[in-house]
Amino acid sequence: MKTLLDIMFDPGKIDQIAVLITVVGYMVVFIALAVLVIVIGRIATVRDFFIRLKVRKKAVASNTPEPEQPKVSLSADENAAICTALYLYFSELHDEEKYVMTVKKVSRAYSPWSSKIYGVMDIPNIRNPHTQIIRNR
Repeated sequence: MKTLLDIMFDPGKIDQIAVLITVVGYMVVFIALAVLVIVIGRIATVRDFFIRLKVRKKAVASNTPEPEQPKVSLSADENAAICTALYLYFSELHDEEKYVMTVKKVSRAYSPWSSKIYGVMDIPNIRNPHTQIIRNR
């Protein structure tokens, strides 16, 4: 039986495939994080594009010249407040369940499923293939 002192790390047992898997794993995580940073940084630009597109569609539908729109920008505090409000709104859409179980005893009419006369104490008939029917008593 090995003890905790017998277990040691041996760097000589690390092969090339383990190193390759480790390097590829770190690269995938790093690239994914870099992509997320870029996407999150460009969300405001995409939002502004869709706002301008909506204003243009309204202007074309009403045959009015497109008004000069100032650049729409929100501070980080305003974005945080909007996200918090949306989170609270969507979390209130689900009903809170009460985790209380109430057991009520209800008297019911006779049912053969709940009858005690067919219970465990009924003596079964045992059939012996070489003799007649034997009744256990």
